[in-house]
Amino acid sequence: MSVSSSKQRKRVFSGVQPSGSLTIGNYVGALQQWTREQHHYESFFCVVDLHAITVPYDPAELRAKTREVAALYLACGIDPAISTVFVQSHVPAHSELTWLLNCVTPLGWLNRMTQFKDKAARQQADSVATGLLDYPVLMAADILLYQTDVVPVGGDQRQHLELTRDIAQRFNNLFGETFTVPEAMIPPSGARIKGLDDPLAKMSKSLTESEYHAVYLLDPPDRASKKIMRAVTDSGRDIRFSDDPEKAGVNNLLEIYEAFTGETREAIEAHFAQARGYGDLKKQVAEVVNAALQPIQQRYRELTSDGHFIDELLAQGAQRASLVAKATFARARENMGFLMPPD
Repeated sequence: MSVSSSKQRKRVFSGVQPSGSLTIGNYVGALQQWTREQHHYESFFCVVDLHAITVPYDPAELRAKTREVAALYLACGIDPAISTVFVQSHVPAHSELTWLLNCVTPLGWLNRMTQFKDKAARQQADSVATGLLDYPVLMAADILLYQTDVVPVGGDQRQHLELTRDIAQRFNNLFGETFTVPEAMIPPSGARIKGLDDPLAKMSKSLTESEYHAVYLLDPPDRASKKIMRAVTDSGRDIRFSDDPEKAGVNNLLEIYEAFTGETREAIEAHFAQARGYGDLKKQVAEVVNAALQPIQQRYRELTSDGHFIDELLAQGAQRASLVAKATFARARENMGFLMPPD
């Protein structure tokens, strides 16, 4: 369903929070896919800083990480000439539409969100911010503002996208056709990299309990190699893809190798058939990861060498994003019965 007649191509929207540091999991699960799909869609890629303040944070780190994430988008291949790269809080319509959507979203829908339950459980009950509960409505506003057709999502965000679809359909039923109801763009299988220290859990960019949990995109080669060489495996020697939880560590390393080489699983298993144990596997995984990270890091250094370049690019992106967002927000306001504001 589409309610926007101005689109020349289907639109894609996605974003990453500027909390923690981007990992190879973010690269494989999101940024690689965005870089490919930007040539097929009208693309809006956002640094979602408003989402980052739903849990305790440091203001100075938020500013620094916002610029860092934006620069990494570009370093990983997002082209600002064909994609709109911007910061969420630079487009006021994100916050404004969230309030309108709050007023049509039943509280029961939010109480069912598993991410809220998981994150709230890590905090004391009296310190959980209302914004954490409202996070999915802000995410819905992010997506719906751009009349988004498809949203790249991993398994952990599927529930939020389903809520976005429910909100869009409820709004359209109450007030007339206003929003495009988005579809999910599912990443390729095997694209969910797990933690090196816990191969049964998703690799997280904000988990800080273990320094060996994740390889970050800006890790120097020696540090990335050290983390991979410390990766949890098992007591065996058999190097093959497996769904066996006991082999989760080896399987994770193989999936990292697969993601960074593009080789088939059959070719990878044949390649490692004569390996001298897991040490060989880890060494070769470290080599392919570092080979991929080197040009990203070089490009990142070039982009950030000019202290004003990223800010100027984000200002241009916000202008482009605002043209679309303001039109959608005006339509939502009008359909809800508000008087239009004076010029």
